[in-house]
Amino acid sequence: MFSIKNYNYILNCIQTLSKKTTLVVVTKSQELSKINLLIDANHFHFGENKVQEASLKWKNLILKNPQLKLHLIGKLQSNKAKDAFEIFHYIHVLDNEKLAKIFSSLESNSLKKIKYFVQVNIGNEPQKNGINISKLNQFIKYCIYDLKLNVIGLMCIPPIVGDPNQYFKNLAKLAIENNLSELSMGMSNDYESAIINGATFVRIGSKIFREN
Repeated sequence: MFSIKNYNYILNCIQTLSKKTTLVVVTKSQELSKINLLIDANHFHFGENKVQEASLKWKNLILKNPQLKLHLIGKLQSNKAKDAFEIFHYIHVLDNEKLAKIFSSLESNSLKKIKYFVQVNIGNEPQKNGINISKLNQFIKYCIYDLKLNVIGLMCIPPIVGDPNQYFKNLAKLAIENNLSELSMGMSNDYESAIINGATFVRIGSKIFREN
């Protein structure tokens, strides 16, 4: 049975490595009873992969707990952008001009402003989403200056094979080059390496929700 012990262990590990890193607890497929335990423990940042699941699960929770911040960390199709805009506070997967234009249009008709991470295809893997490094600078400028989006940082998922440190270092370098202060990188298996290399947000689910 799930307990809060795993969460406390992970949180202590993160805080030992850095006081500037925010833990985003990934709650895809998790029951509300488990989520409520974390909310009761004063955790407020949560991540979801799918827009529809997030809307069904979090709409009432956010109404009851306005301090909650919901992060979209899974691939976003353009036809789901409007629904994502309504429920999420952070988008970690901004990776194409079509999506950026949709969000810009939605924000122009709303008081709501989302915080965006540009997803970078840091390993240049054809099967993965993300902006190619060679096009990153141009895309960031377009989003910030032309579309007026609040791009706060970069996000990546490094290749499964190999040492993730080189990819985290590279993402940190790209963020500095583009005057961005936030880095969304690191998951259950590599969050310590990510934090050492400057991650300000880590996305952890399985290591927290594993059964003891």
